[in-house]
Amino acid sequence: MKTIRNLFADKKGATAIEYGLIAALIAVAAITAMSSLGTNLSSTFNTVSSKLTTQSAGGSSGGTSGGTSGGSTSTGG
Repeated sequence: MKTIRNLFADKKGATAIEYGLIAALIAVAAITAMSSLGTNLSSTFNTVSSKLTTQSAGGSSGGTSGGTSGGSTSTGG
């Protein structure tokens, strides 16, 4: 009987369980946040990919031209 009373009087086990529960709660919150962030990030990459595909297939004229820039190359003679 004395052993059982000593077991209930010991607070180390309760403290360890509390820390375990806090760690589990933090882990669940982190997983939820990262999952949401991953979904948003995936959506962003898909949007960028589709826009790049559309622009490369459409032959956009906003890019660089094949010529040189920087003035006239003719020489007067």
